Amino acid sequence: MTTLDDASSTPAPGGGKASTTMRSLSRALEVFEQLQRSDRPQRLSELARDCGISLPTTLRLLRVLQDYGLVSQTEKNYRIGPAVLPAARSFLENDPLVLAARPILLQLATQTHLTASLYSRLGYERILIARVDGTNPLRYDLPLGKRLPLTRGAAGKVLIADLPDDELQHIAEVAVDRRQEDDPFDLAALRSRLPQPGEGYAFSLDERASGVMSAAVAVPNPSGAVTESIALTTPVEAYAEEDLRAQAPELRRAARRLSELLEGVVY
Repeated sequence: MTTLDDASSTPAPGGGKASTTMRSLSRALEVFEQLQRSDRPQRLSELARDCGISLPTTLRLLRVLQDYGLVSQTEKNYRIGPAVLPAARSFLENDPLVLAARPILLQLATQTHLTASLYSRLGYERILIARVDGTNPLRYDLPLGKRLPLTRGAAGKVLIADLPDDELQHIAEVAVDRRQEDDPFDLAALRSRLPQPGEGYAFSLDERASGVMSAAVAVPNPSGAVTESIALTTPVEAYAEEDLRAQAPELRRAARRLSELLEGVVY
């Protein structure tokens, strides 16, 4: 079996073997994350370019990930491997955030007839971690665990609405680097999409997916950090914009209830 130490043969200055191993692990996770973002298998050259890592090092890292079943290879393409499924199953069955959110999302979807979703911020992206479909199904399939931008869609924008300009600028730069936004895309462009101060919720129409609109609120967190959001989503022809915006108080009640259930829980 290939080891992480094999992925980089040059020790970091002053760090020794432990530092080199940690750097190799970090790079391997970067490659793994990049595969998660793609909707199709990736070639070695694509992964190396997108991660900013040399071809030989990227290949060694991929071999490590293959050894653990996290990556699979078909001809010259690489994709996520089957070892992620046990980890995903464990998360969905045991994570306190998911367990607490399910009945709240079900009640929200039942009351509004809209699709209710819970998102969690993961670095410079967000992921869908729980969803209950409404009576009007969406036009697209958004699987659990999908990595999505923070810069598009109500559920992403509400997670960053209160951040200072320097952090928002960096989020905009990362979105361009990851091809989630077209260059040029700067702080002013991002600010123009965010809700106004005091509005309390974010709204989106045709932003991330055509023919879809969504409203979202942040889940209160005692630490002050905004890491989760709850959204209601619908096809545009099934619901009026003013009616969706009118659901903001119901969204806030659901978010407060979830926050109360999670009080004292580290997640």
